[in-house]
Amino acid sequence: MSVRPDLHQHYVRACQNLGQPENPFIAHVLQEADKNDKIRWAKGITLKIAGNNHLVPVQRVTDDDLQVLASVLHNTVFVTGLDLRCNVLTDAGAKHVATFLQENSTLRYLNLMLNDIGTSGAELIARALHRNETLVCLRMTGNKIGNKGGMFFASMLQINSTLEKLDLGDCDMGTQCLIAIATALTQNKSVKAINLNRPLLYSQEEETTVHIALMLKNNSSLVELHLCKHEMKNFGVERLCEALYENSSLRYLDLSCNKITRDGVKFLGDLLKRNQTLEILDLSANRIEDDGAIYLSDALALYNRTLRALSVASSNISGKGLVALSDAMKTNMELSYIYIWGNKFDEATCMAFSELIQTGRLKLNCTDVEPYEADGHVHLAELSHGLKKHYYWTPRCGEGTDKDANASLVIVAVSEHLSGLLPSASYLKKLQGLAQSSSRACGWSAVTAGPSSTRQLRRKSCRCPSWAVLSAVRFPRSRENPQW
Repeated sequence: MSVRPDLHQHYVRACQNLGQPENPFIAHVLQEADKNDKIRWAKGITLKIAGNNHLVPVQRVTDDDLQVLASVLHNTVFVTGLDLRCNVLTDAGAKHVATFLQENSTLRYLNLMLNDIGTSGAELIARALHRNETLVCLRMTGNKIGNKGGMFFASMLQINSTLEKLDLGDCDMGTQCLIAIATALTQNKSVKAINLNRPLLYSQEEETTVHIALMLKNNSSLVELHLCKHEMKNFGVERLCEALYENSSLRYLDLSCNKITRDGVKFLGDLLKRNQTLEILDLSANRIEDDGAIYLSDALALYNRTLRALSVASSNISGKGLVALSDAMKTNMELSYIYIWGNKFDEATCMAFSELIQTGRLKLNCTDVEPYEADGHVHLAELSHGLKKHYYWTPRCGEGTDKDANASLVIVAVSEHLSGLLPSASYLKKLQGLAQSSSRACGWSAVTAGPSSTRQLRRKSCRCPSWAVLSAVRFPRSRENPQW
């Protein structure tokens, strides 16, 4: 008979041992985790302790709370994700995070978004990742680590070979560390997605964009790149397009909230005529205008058959350009997602997109507008859909991972919540090794049970809850794990 882990009881005892009061929100999350079924535990679970949770009363996690939590999760094998966004963690909390990353060998996803971690905290976390070999996704968004903190992550990228997704958006990084990160990514082969949104740039010469373009010419592993709010102009777009002619891996390019005009979009239109890899292009909040929309529509109607999602929301486009984009969708069957809210809708635009939706060519969950009729005229209303609507906030009801509001997570798999993926074969072997080494101290044994596609771990005599979950765990066979 299997024994469920009891994380909550461990947390209560840890609070008593360290003389810390219990955080009711952490206690609630651990109680819910204890109720998870065996299948969830077999795949690994993510503890969601986000400070902006609207569904239950929240007492935000402090540095002392994190110290207790880290001691509880120290040897917990199947907690593979930890979501601590929107709390009040400082550099002192970052020290606990760094120690945890050095000692834990199973965590794959860590979200520290929108805390109060600074430069010294960034240094501790980055240095911990020099040794860590399991973390796949790290989100530091909104922590003001500055240019110096960004340099520590640039150094880490030269050493770490397991991190696949790194989010450093809104971290107040500067020109120096962006160039250093771009240089590191020229040689790094593991990072598949990186967010460099909203740096603090004081030059008008676009040196950072030039270095990122040089990186794209040589990098063959990057799939997703966010360059929102880079003060990018047409010169920078031209440099990126020149690089992307030689790049065959990038599938998601985010250039939203820049200073790109119709002339810059012309370079993108020419690129789309030849590029065969881009699947998502986000140009929202640029000054594209009708001419820019027509450049895009010509490329999409006659040449490109790989782009699946296009966002031109709030781009100063009027009826002529929007109708051209709707006409492109009639001939291009691959383009399935289009976001246009915030532009100038005339009657022709409303009729064109209403027709696309009514005929089934454009599904409501793949756009941000919905037609309605009033006084005999067709109008368009806004829908809360987009490529990444819930990037910085979670809704007050429903799921924060709603695929219609976060379509990019569906289209490009690297953006998925990584803790929901099946463990890789090497990762499962690591867990097996941990179990076998623990058998001498805890009385566990690994045995093959049933068909060759499953492996089972049985408990002899142990009350250690972090290992109790391994009892009767079966790992499904998959393309990633054929031998399991």
